[in-house]
Amino acid sequence: MDETLTNGQQGWFGRLLDWRKEHVSERSFLLMLALLVGFFAAVAAFILHGIINQIAILLTSSFDTTNANWLFLVYPVIGIYLTSLFVRHIVKDNISHGITRILYAISARQSRLKGHNCWSSVIASAITIGFGGSVGAEAPIVLTGSAIGSNLGQMFKLDNKTMMMLVGCGAAGAIAGIFKAPIAGLVFTLEVLMIDLTMASLLPILVSCVTATCFTYIFSGSTALFTFHLDSDWTVQRVPATILLGICCGLISLYFIRTMTACENMFAHFKDRPYIKLALGGAVLSTLIFLFPSLFGEGYHNINLLLNGKTEADWDKILENSLFYGNGSMLIPYVALVLFTKVFATSATNGGGGCGGTFAPSLFIGCFGGFLFARVWNMYELGLYLPEKNFALLGMAGVMSGVMHAPLTGIFLIAEITGGYDLFMPLMIASVCSYLTIIIFEPHSIYGMRLARQGKLITHHTDHAILTLMSLDSVVDRDYTPVAPDMDLGMIVNKISRSRNSILPVLDAAGNLLGEIDIRRIRHVVFRIELYHHFKAYQLMSETPATLSDNESMTDVMKTFERTHADWLPVLDSDNHLRGYISRQRMYGMYRKMVADMSRE
Repeated sequence: MDETLTNGQQGWFGRLLDWRKEHVSERSFLLMLALLVGFFAAVAAFILHGIINQIAILLTSSFDTTNANWLFLVYPVIGIYLTSLFVRHIVKDNISHGITRILYAISARQSRLKGHNCWSSVIASAITIGFGGSVGAEAPIVLTGSAIGSNLGQMFKLDNKTMMMLVGCGAAGAIAGIFKAPIAGLVFTLEVLMIDLTMASLLPILVSCVTATCFTYIFSGSTALFTFHLDSDWTVQRVPATILLGICCGLISLYFIRTMTACENMFAHFKDRPYIKLALGGAVLSTLIFLFPSLFGEGYHNINLLLNGKTEADWDKILENSLFYGNGSMLIPYVALVLFTKVFATSATNGGGGCGGTFAPSLFIGCFGGFLFARVWNMYELGLYLPEKNFALLGMAGVMSGVMHAPLTGIFLIAEITGGYDLFMPLMIASVCSYLTIIIFEPHSIYGMRLARQGKLITHHTDHAILTLMSLDSVVDRDYTPVAPDMDLGMIVNKISRSRNSILPVLDAAGNLLGEIDIRRIRHVVFRIELYHHFKAYQLMSETPATLSDNESMTDVMKTFERTHADWLPVLDSDNHLRGYISRQRMYGMYRKMVADMSRE
């Protein structure tokens, strides 16, 4: 950041940094930054939802709700196209999978996010969702909040641990601001971003959450994102149905994750052909929205319809703008088809070039799934009557818990955003059952599964977290002294006198590693001058105990050292060229230091 400042700016900013270090403690300064992050996250969330609502009103306010609208075939394609142009020509960077990018930044980039992430996701997702993209605004806002925290940390030259905390504050503030749910923001950061709950981390995250929530109330009033009024008290007799709903939510979550992954892999084949992606994604998305208008945008309007309906006429409003309008007998097939196709609409939106997250789609699918479960249960009289609106609410918590592998987030978010604390017990049952079901099939959330396969996912396991945070590049020693295979012992001794290490790599003319000379193993000939011209390097070298690749995870590096008992191991690139050596002593020293830093309050 200093490179972008003029000499005068560097001077006053440097003096400001010095004054801050002298007069403001690190803890107090972190709380100040947490407050700033919470404020900016609330502003970003307010701006994004304002833009989305204005675009949607402008485009759809004149629609005839009693008929299908052909413009549903056009608007989503325009939105994806405009978003892809914005990303390709202005941002010039990948801004999809917002929460996954935060996890990657924490694990592999010392919690550093790029400056454009403070605004690019807001604009891109506003265009996508406003024009009907079937994705959510939450992940882009979470990325925005985290980027604000990261860039503030970079500006004030804070250490990696504090940077991670500010990234967590940004994510927590974003969730708290979007949903007016401070507790949900806190537990989201702990469960999804894997920020450990300590006294050092709790207070800044809470400050960010409370600040974001308060300013969101100031900006948008006291109305909740979803309205919900409990009509029928929960009873113990409904426990079996609630458990069954939780299991169903876990299976729906599995369908969501697996189908989303398969669709993403399909679109990845056209990575270098954006117009084919646009044509394919746009065709799928616009067709689905034309058939099922409930898929248009985030879908929060339809969630509110299901949560607040009391009569068949109320719930039949779901069929507005569709070919099914006026045919109430098609409500159940319609809800089932929307539930089934939502994941394809979300995948087509992002795959075609749009920008958005899976947070809102998981709420949407959960609401429709819970409503469908209760309606089918009541139709066939499988047991005690189940209030559809209550089970729509429970379904939201269940699917969110399964997709995100975050049962606490599902419980507290749904309770806070709807005021549904009277259903706290069934929320817990549905969320936990969903989570226990999904982990049988998928050990990681939809956000973490990509990084977990690469060994780059932070977890609450301290040892694994430290190894994930450690970068192989930081422990590679590139100051090695190579020798040629035909170099005689006399020249090797000369090389030894200038080497800092006990290992001399033997490289051919192309730079490929042939073997290594361990100085300790040739002590019996080093001091015999008469042998200096009798031995060549290839006669004195031995095979390396093992080699490491330059993209290997530190967990695998540690296992290799334990298996070989070596003191030094070479690191090779993909062309078998030597990049350097890793010392066991240096690696364990860095590991112990990071454990101490992580454990320090």
